[in-house]
Amino acid sequence: MNKVKVFRVTGEIRKSNLKTPFRKEVMAVKPEHAVEKIYCELGSKHRVKRFHIKIASVEEIPPEEIKSLLLKKLVAGEGEFGKQN
Repeated sequence: MNKVKVFRVTGEIRKSNLKTPFRKEVMAVKPEHAVEKIYCELGSKHRVKRFHIKIASVEEIPPEEIKSLLLKKLVAGEGEFGKQN
């Protein structure tokens, strides 16, 4: 079974007269899967086509550098979705 890693993807959304930079952390097996997830999420939330999204870099990050609290908990194995203490 493949190990899931955390990737930080940076880039920008380019619309006709607006450029919006972004930096997003996602869990994926390979960098290609991380890019695909970014296209899906940004396209869904911001209603942009794939050709409007320009990816600048995709880098694997160690658990100490994760900024997303949800991803930190998932990587550390502290929490599960839907469970109450």
